[in-house]
Amino acid sequence: MTTSKINMNNLENVRESLNSKSLKVCIIGIGRIGLPTALSFAKSGLKTIGVDINENLIKTINSGNFPLEDEPGYDVIFDEVIKDELFSVTTKIEDAVPESDLIVLSLPTPMDKNNIPDYSALRNVAIQLSTLLSPNSLVIVESTIEPGFIEDEMISLISKSGRLKIEDNFSIGVCPENANPGEILHDFTNLPRLVGGINQNITKIITMIYKYVFSVDLIEMENCKTANAVKLTTNVFRDINIAFVNELSIMFEKLGIDTMKVLEAAKAKYNFQVHYPGAGVGGPCLPINSYQLLNTARRTGVKLTIIESGRMINETMPDHVIRLTLDAFNECKKSIDKSKILIMGISYKPNVKDIQLSPAKDIIKKFQNLGSLVHIYDPFFHSTEIFGLKTENNFENILSEMDAVVIVTGHDEFKNIEINSFSKIKSKILIDSRGIIDPISIKNKNLIFRGLGRGNI
Repeated sequence: MTTSKINMNNLENVRESLNSKSLKVCIIGIGRIGLPTALSFAKSGLKTIGVDINENLIKTINSGNFPLEDEPGYDVIFDEVIKDELFSVTTKIEDAVPESDLIVLSLPTPMDKNNIPDYSALRNVAIQLSTLLSPNSLVIVESTIEPGFIEDEMISLISKSGRLKIEDNFSIGVCPENANPGEILHDFTNLPRLVGGINQNITKIITMIYKYVFSVDLIEMENCKTANAVKLTTNVFRDINIAFVNELSIMFEKLGIDTMKVLEAAKAKYNFQVHYPGAGVGGPCLPINSYQLLNTARRTGVKLTIIESGRMINETMPDHVIRLTLDAFNECKKSIDKSKILIMGISYKPNVKDIQLSPAKDIIKKFQNLGSLVHIYDPFFHSTEIFGLKTENNFENILSEMDAVVIVTGHDEFKNIEINSFSKIKSKILIDSRGIIDPISIKNKNLIFRGLGRGNI
């Protein structure tokens, strides 16, 4: 077992290691957030190794190919740090961890089929660390976790082998990731980060490290669980407010009110923070973060009614997209059974190649259950199979064969489509669930249009 050359519990030792660039970093989990994190550490001049169980990902990186094409700027950093031999990757955690001083965990925290947070990746790695971690190392958890998970589980798991004792010969803290997919380089270099350590000394050490690598404001919290509570609060705030606007948009439709005009005017008030309605809330953060707090509530005997209601509203928005579509089919007196429907956009959010918990999956399944023949087009997924369907390479070539087009994701590409292009749709049905089509532009275009929350046109 290699003994860490740097005492990561000692502020001055860590400061010297940063100045001499001798601190060795291991990032475990090099996906959407972990890879940019690893590249950022390497770019700062620190020797960094990434570890992941995804063998194809490791092969791609070792072949010199940057796997995140929708994260502008990091492709250049990727080439630089590999050329300078500051970054490497492996599937062998047993080789990387013992040689490293700083271990950063950027592992997924998904949900199971019952919407219970799944921390198995973190737990499994923690057990491995108990035998692999060199004495005097520092572990930082960037994954989004429930308040108390570090104190209640991670420390005991890492201490399981009996060779490591917290605050004696290893330390731990958190610095929750704070980045928007598609804009990670901007966010990593501009947005403040939260820091919480097992004690105030470790909090200051983590702050110094992240200030050195990212040059952003670091907000020091009193402990790990408070930092994680802040992270969850900010994301669940968004989930709840999207649900609020989604619920209003359904009522505004019935009143003939355009929700987008309401929101545009509401933004003029100094304390209103705008959120937009849509087909649902997906991705690896917001839905899961709400269920993380709900899981914490169950453990502590508390009921979080607003969060529960918000989740229910957002999860039923795909049903509303189906209702809008059925209403349009009724207007043109056509059965949806055996109709051809083009879904435009399958990513969970605009301008990223990511389908995690995308509402498109649910919408597609519901249309198929109604007997529709579903086609999908997304500029980030060409000639591949997603949700059991082969994606189209060009949507305009098949519009004349489609009975309806349903916009599910508001990619920038879709905003630039000429309205006249949609006139090619066979049954003239156009459904916009993301507010990218101006209802006024549809007038006199011979289209049957339904916009989520757009009222009457």
